Amino acid sequence: DEVVSPMRLEGLYTEKFLYLPDHFFSKGHAVQEEVMPPRLEYLPREGGADFRPGVGSPRENVCLSSNPLGTMEGDDASEREVSFVYCNFNKFLKNNPETMRSWIRVLEEVPNSILCLLENPSEGVANLRKFVGEEVAAAKAKANTAEVDNNYSDSDVDARIHFIPWEMNPFDHQQRSHSLCNVMLDSHPYNGHTTAQDALYAGVPVVTRSDGDDMSSRVSTSANVVLGLEELNAYKGVEEYEDIAIRLGTDEVWFASIRERLIETCLRMDPMHPYWDVPRYVENFQTGLKIIWDGFIRGEKMDHVHVLEIDHDVADVRRTTQIELAAKENKRKEHVKRKRLMSDGEL
Repeated sequence: DEVVSPMRLEGLYTEKFLYLPDHFFSKGHAVQEEVMPPRLEYLPREGGADFRPGVGSPRENVCLSSNPLGTMEGDDASEREVSFVYCNFNKFLKNNPETMRSWIRVLEEVPNSILCLLENPSEGVANLRKFVGEEVAAAKAKANTAEVDNNYSDSDVDARIHFIPWEMNPFDHQQRSHSLCNVMLDSHPYNGHTTAQDALYAGVPVVTRSDGDDMSSRVSTSANVVLGLEELNAYKGVEEYEDIAIRLGTDEVWFASIRERLIETCLRMDPMHPYWDVPRYVENFQTGLKIIWDGFIRGEKMDHVHVLEIDHDVADVRRTTQIELAAKENKRKEHVKRKRLMSDGEL
């Protein structure tokens, strides 16, 4: 689509673009019986009951930890209650040090918040914990606010980061997002793709950086635009990304409004919201492929193709400007040439 791969970046690609309306990514969540739609109200989790995907709220399930804030015995009860649950269920390789530092700053600014990550791979957990400890220690030393402790496991932030195991069943994994997460902090420079769609259809807003040029860094930006949640896109970079995440974790009214608007897109039927309408996506994609094939059969030079929806039910296609403008320019030149020949009496 034109957000994830804008025309200004065509020089980065060897291929021509087939532009689809709404969003380039096909997702079947709304039409698969195995995928449960999100709910505004969480299903209650009975006290002492084992965790089940889709049951309980994020603050109840606290990412499966019995001590999510790492509090000590004797601490005030208010210090043991989680205020907000951030998540990221992407592979570790999608993140970089800047992103991890950003998440640490968000946790520092939102008291009693926690961050839940997926053990993917489990071998990387120790390295991530080591990185967090070193970063927190360095920040303390720089600010000269406390004596530096090289034992990173004693860090308050480190205790508020949790890792959940891999779930083999993709439908259970998708439902976990609903019952474990308040907000997804997107990866940068490689956004969540399927994991982001899983979160969105679970009613979990995705905060993303929108200052990159790589296609992989713009996937969630495009999604939020189509979903009408563009205020979750950090066009100015990492600081704005942190500010949005912090506001969501501290402004209950704003967070509730964002979540409600997202869930409304998931539940909308007749017509479906265009973001989740996979039959419409298939029709638009087929239309684009047909126009490409027809142009090839006619021997036309390959160029970008836009699939445009005139309304919710009718799709139209226009070839992009380069072929059209070239044809018009050739016709204009031919017309000028004929007029000149006529004035010279040569015709």
